[in-house]
Amino acid sequence: MMSLDVLMVLVVLGLVLRALKWRRMAGAALALAVLLFYVTGCGLLPAWLLRHLQAPYARHPAIAWSQRNAVVLLGAGTVRTTAGTVEPTLFANGRINEALALYRECKAGGNDCKLEVSGGDAMHTGQPEAMAYGVVLQRLGVPAGDLLLEPRSMNTWQNAQFSAPLLRGYGAQQVVLVSSATHLSRASLYFSHFGIATVPARGDWLAPLMDWWPQSWNFAAADVALHEYTGIWHYRIYEAMGWNVKAGKPGDV
Repeated sequence: MMSLDVLMVLVVLGLVLRALKWRRMAGAALALAVLLFYVTGCGLLPAWLLRHLQAPYARHPAIAWSQRNAVVLLGAGTVRTTAGTVEPTLFANGRINEALALYRECKAGGNDCKLEVSGGDAMHTGQPEAMAYGVVLQRLGVPAGDLLLEPRSMNTWQNAQFSAPLLRGYGAQQVVLVSSATHLSRASLYFSHFGIATVPARGDWLAPLMDWWPQSWNFAAADVALHEYTGIWHYRIYEAMGWNVKAGKPGDV
């Protein structure tokens, strides 16, 4: 966990400085560790991080459907049950529900609509996310002919990279991107890099547990937010240095 890693670094730094007789600096490092532990565990830090990350997606978008549309569902992992089946994780349910609702809304208007599922076997369960989610979506009534499955991607960057040719091959005039509210800023940025302009739609919303007593949930929430910010900063630094793979201009799809 990123937040606990930072805390451990501060504690170790404080102890090292104390051993070197740099007592003021050691005290400052240890005090900062205690303060960071408290503001994270009580929900103050994750609330601030999540507010800025999720705010653009608080409302569900009102979509004017085109003639040819694609709803892109990004996976949230898989699990292998004791029965040996591979299924979406608990954290995928909101995304699946939102993607299905948008697909049905699109079809109800008489439009052509595909539901693309992007995700490989990142959890090493023996089956790509796209396949496992596809099974669930077919059970929920989505015809196999309306599913576009992208089973190779191992991360969000590859979600965008490998989805681009599928969406171009289909000829999507509009792409609705479904993921968690915490994930949409980074995912939209990556899809834009590969020439895919998207309408972001959240499948879930993450909130901290505000309490006077530190809660483990808040450390997990902070880590989710920090992971997303790190991915965005990583992209922007690489883009400024010219290290990112060159791709199409936004709006190519």
